[in-house]
Amino acid sequence: MNVRRLIPTAALAGAVALGATALTACSGAGATGSKDGKLGVTASFYPLQFLAEQIGKEHVKVDVLTKPGVEPHDLEITPRQTAQLGEAGVVLYLKTLQPAVDKAVAQSGVKNVVDAATLTKLEAHAASGHDHGSEPGHGEEGHAHQDGDEHAGEAGHDHSHGEAGTDPHVWLDPAKYAEIAKGVGAALEKADPNHAADYKKNTDELVGKLTALDTEFKDGLKNTASRTFITTHSAFGYLAERYGLDQEGISGVDPQSEPSPARMKELQEIAKKENVSTVFFETLASDKTAKVLATDTGLKTDVLDPLEGISDKSQGADYFEVMRSNLKNLQKALGSK
Repeated sequence: MNVRRLIPTAALAGAVALGATALTACSGAGATGSKDGKLGVTASFYPLQFLAEQIGKEHVKVDVLTKPGVEPHDLEITPRQTAQLGEAGVVLYLKTLQPAVDKAVAQSGVKNVVDAATLTKLEAHAASGHDHGSEPGHGEEGHAHQDGDEHAGEAGHDHSHGEAGTDPHVWLDPAKYAEIAKGVGAALEKADPNHAADYKKNTDELVGKLTALDTEFKDGLKNTASRTFITTHSAFGYLAERYGLDQEGISGVDPQSEPSPARMKELQEIAKKENVSTVFFETLASDKTAKVLATDTGLKTDVLDPLEGISDKSQGADYFEVMRSNLKNLQKALGSK
């Protein structure tokens, strides 16, 4: 996926509390959206599919719109899929991440919709964690978060997703992902009250695992030689902010483009000053850009997976395995002590 290809959609709808989302409480089978009596859940892409499967388990039948190996922003939805959306018991999506899904949900007339963007606070993240108004590397330490979005278009990046350029990649922060999990659990309880106790139990277990993962990241990234990482895909703003790191995104409007000469020079300076050893690329897009920069700067390349989908190239079979692979790769690149 290349987030820089994303065309900004309408501003996010005002933060709607889950209780205000149009979820219909239906009892058992019949109105659940699945012929076998299970609650039919349609998820827009992998992170929401994973939550539905982990929380719903044997009580749900989960379909996903974005198939394995497909970049979410490349997703095209057919009229038939749009019609099928209207038959789902619950639809889980993240508004502004996939414009095609936003449009399909609006056209489908589906009633039981959960927008994950309303379940946690979305923030604006720049492509760079440093203050480029001064010398590279002198940004606010430990923050890739910018209160405004003044750097969003910097160096060829279009990172404006929603209102005020909000960043949708909340699932890469285990703590925020846990907040979304709680909201999804509550939505399933409301849609299928006969199994509410199981959904609550499964949600609590999943939140516990995410809390443990958060602790692993905090401990694993507490003491490193460098706090800066370079990535072709500026998807890790929440992760960087949570664990006191600085994210530096490479320029280019798609995965095939090369960094501009100015950005190349800037990244070379940052890499030298911040003791950067590695340029990260993702599994669902070409590694050409990373290799170009790495060759010109004498750096290594490695994978940092934004977890928008699982494929046979992924460094793990599910969310937790891939996140732990990301942690291991970050520790190696940053010089964990």
